[in-house]
Amino acid sequence: MTAPLQPPAGRYGPERRPTSPRRRVVALSALGAVALAGGLWLGIGAARTPVTWNDVGFTLGDGEVEVVYEVVRLDPQTVVHCTIEALNGSYAQVGVLDVRVPPAEGLSVRLASTVQTSEPAVTGVVSECWIP
Repeated sequence: MTAPLQPPAGRYGPERRPTSPRRRVVALSALGAVALAGGLWLGIGAARTPVTWNDVGFTLGDGEVEVVYEVVRLDPQTVVHCTIEALNGSYAQVGVLDVRVPPAEGLSVRLASTVQTSEPAVTGVVSECWIP
């Protein structure tokens, strides 16, 4: 049996030392611990979000946009405020409305709000919701 061909020593820089299996295990364990910590941090942050919202749809009218959306909160007795925007074709704001979402019986409530516009809009969205 013949030995594998090797380039002359030092021809392509210093020779690589083989990594020990222990070093690989330590590196992979550290990487796994960092990934686990990051996942926990993101999960706990998402679980603590007191209010979320989803755009359901919109209807364009003459000088207005009706936006339909859902607001979900951890405590149904919490008052929430949302900002609804009407946007033109360049995504510039052409109308805005602040809405107070009163307490409800369930965690989720579906609402429809009409935003008056200063020029023709192409869409309506909820830009943010928060607990005051």
